[in-house]
Amino acid sequence: MTTTLNVNQTATTLEQAIFEAINEARTTCELNGSNSANCAVAWDIVEELQAEKSHQHQAEQHKTSLDKYCDRHPDSVECLIYDV
Repeated sequence: MTTTLNVNQTATTLEQAIFEAINEARTTCELNGSNSANCAVAWDIVEELQAEKSHQHQAEQHKTSLDKYCDRHPDSVECLIYDV
């Protein structure tokens, strides 16, 4: 079984990828048995996607108001970074 998931950085896409991975894992386990290697791999994918969602949520909580502003307006003067 080869599973490839293209995950964008948006929460909606990540949540959709998690939902699809869960469905894929359930299907894989039904077809190959719950003790199969393919089943374990499928659930590992779900776990990794859920961990990524958690990490993104934690990173968002630590942003300052300037960081959030620069995310929305990267070309503004306040957000420019110069290498000297």
